[in-house]
Amino acid sequence: MPRPPDKPLVWRKGEVKTPPFSTEARVEAGFLLRRLQQGEVLALPHSRPMPDVGKQCHELRVNDRDQTWRMVYHVADDAVVILDVFSKKAQTMPKPVIAACRERLARYLAAVRSTKEQR
Repeated sequence: MPRPPDKPLVWRKGEVKTPPFSTEARVEAGFLLRRLQQGEVLALPHSRPMPDVGKQCHELRVNDRDQTWRMVYHVADDAVVILDVFSKKAQTMPKPVIAACRERLARYLAAVRSTKEQR
């Protein structure tokens, strides 16, 4: 049976490029994102659930030379939605990041609903 097509990445904020990511971190991020696109469910140490942001939301972790990058993403039926990319220094997720990701997710889901209703 053929494998389903990869889900596209939908970038709501942020990007993965060198710089600020090192080349190695950019390659690792690309590898992990590709696995998500292929439908794989990642777990620790690479990813952890983020229920504070929303259903099917997770935090992808990419270690770099002197910092750790985080990507908050949502696994939708039709795409992997990147809600934010940032360097995280504290143990807890900053509340403004959570609020911004919730807002971006709500806008994405509303746009998807609107598109389906127009069909």
